[in-house]
Amino acid sequence: MSEKIAGDVAAQTRARMQAKTPAGHEAAMPARPPNPPAPLVRRNRLDVASVAGLGSALLMVGVALVMGGAPDAFFNVPSLAIVLGGTVAVTAVSFSRTDVSTALGQLRRALVGPVHDAARVAAHVLELADHARRFGPLSLQPLLGRTRGQPVVQRSIELIVDGLPADDVERILRTEIEAGMARARIGASVLRRAAEVAPAMGLIGTLVGLVQMLGNLSDPTTIGPAMAVALLTTFYGAVLGSMVLAPLAGKVERNADAQALVDGLYLLAAGSVARQENPRRLEIMINTLLPPDRRLSAYD
Repeated sequence: MSEKIAGDVAAQTRARMQAKTPAGHEAAMPARPPNPPAPLVRRNRLDVASVAGLGSALLMVGVALVMGGAPDAFFNVPSLAIVLGGTVAVTAVSFSRTDVSTALGQLRRALVGPVHDAARVAAHVLELADHARRFGPLSLQPLLGRTRGQPVVQRSIELIVDGLPADDVERILRTEIEAGMARARIGASVLRRAAEVAPAMGLIGTLVGLVQMLGNLSDPTTIGPAMAVALLTTFYGAVLGSMVLAPLAGKVERNADAQALVDGLYLLAAGSVARQENPRRLEIMINTLLPPDRRLSAYD
């Protein structure tokens, strides 16, 4: 009797499935969401403005020296040793080894680093938000393995996929962005300090040269070399501090501000996706950060 009842139940189940599924077709399976928009590729490019500006300034000084008729007179090894060596040593005393390494990394990225296009990033985060709105936040998971070079982007996707509340997502990302800004400020402060030390080392070299000159007035052959050290160290310190280090410190600060803007766009997008808001609202919030000529109008 039990076998007959089991057979009747199986037959009824098959009948119900056949009634719901058209003949010749298998039961419909959940459609797999399409892949999210590919992450932006960060290509390192030479900062032409920085290199051209710095090179032009040094070139003009070099041309002036050559036109003066005695360019060899402006090369003095002791003066270079005092200014360069003293600037590096005093700056290193003011900071830790980690701070100096951070400054070197920031300096390298200032000359050869990724280009920050805020409008392009804004359009991309809007596409990601629209995709997450259509197919759910979990549809962004395939991007995790493709954003390793962009820590804020990867962290945003990890927090969204993990299902954290929007307030927690924004708080964690804001903390990480502020930490990145602090590191950038450290790099700029190291360069600023070096720009202040270089002229001071030039003054110290000038005093050394004057003392040597005054101490050997009885020997006319030593007056010329001592005067060269006295004057050239001031020249080297002024060139290094005002024409090289100070502009590079400004460039590092400018790049930090540009990176903060880009990270802020990802922060807005992460909070919006976590709240499952309409991308139209995200567009309005993004446009508050962008310059008027770079604002989006995807939903107009």
